[in-house]
Amino acid sequence: MDLDAVDVVALGESMVTFLPSRPGRLADVPSFDRAIGGAESNVACALAAAGHRVRWVGRVGADGFGDHLVATIGGHGVDVSAVRRDPDRPTGVYFRTAGDRATDAHEVAYYRAGSAASAMSPRTVDLAAVRSGRVLHLSGITAALSAGCLELMRELTARRAGRPLVSFDVNYRPGLWRGRGDGPEVLRELARGADLVFAGDDEAWDLGGPEAVRAALPEPDLLVVKQGAAGATAFHGPHATFVPAPQVDVVAAVGAGDAFAAGFLSATLRGLPVRDRLRHGHLAAAAALTVPGDLAAPPARDHADRLVALDDAEWGRLRLGPGWTPDVPGAAEEVRSP
Repeated sequence: MDLDAVDVVALGESMVTFLPSRPGRLADVPSFDRAIGGAESNVACALAAAGHRVRWVGRVGADGFGDHLVATIGGHGVDVSAVRRDPDRPTGVYFRTAGDRATDAHEVAYYRAGSAASAMSPRTVDLAAVRSGRVLHLSGITAALSAGCLELMRELTARRAGRPLVSFDVNYRPGLWRGRGDGPEVLRELARGADLVFAGDDEAWDLGGPEAVRAALPEPDLLVVKQGAAGATAFHGPHATFVPAPQVDVVAAVGAGDAFAAGFLSATLRGLPVRDRLRHGHLAAAAALTVPGDLAAPPARDHADRLVALDDAEWGRLRLGPGWTPDVPGAAEEVRSP
């Protein structure tokens, strides 16, 4: 397949998700509304909304759910021409409760074992398409799906001349690694092969702070350690840059991680300084946190640039609430991250 070069390629599984019509246990919810979910496709959609040329690469079933995923992600302005259809395996789906994911009452039921995406490997995806961007964005979710997916991730994070800049979001999901004790170590191995890594300060390794995460991952040129509502620290060469997050009146505590990655990557593509990349990441995350769904329109570039240019004192006083940025223009539906 002859494909044009793009700014970013995002590879991973996207699934159809069913969202409850009312709060309560999955056992008690009578009906669900359909949306779509996928960390990497969320990033792709957000980057496309920010004006970048983006391609999503994945596998879906030759079924109606696969049709829906491809049409919806394509409707956000993402190139889906390299998505492959699997005639023998279904598109993955999942159900979740309406409550905050951080609470013990939150439930997620995945039906992704044996999905079309789990059959991804170096032999079943178009590697030329995967490597056709300035940036290749991956996440640790893919590595957990199957042995073939892990083989693909190792292939794509292998350090070799001529590869795109490899961006890796750790995205540790303990449930996906259930029954395996090697999840954290596999994710560390993959992160060491990337150029840019996003990791939560409490994610996977429980190392006790940003400096400890950097000590465990000295190889990436740029390591971004997210510290929740406190902010984020970027390690670049011998330097460490901390930028506090603005105060946010949270509507729904979902989607912030994918949005942060998209904001940071957008600023990276523009060649902005590390401090400004972190601020753009925080603003994109705030856009997601101040709307009910996972995918929010990034703030208009000139608006975001003005906020990013604030001095430290003004930035520290910044408070963002619902309505500070518009809804996604022409969005087909909410996009959620499994």
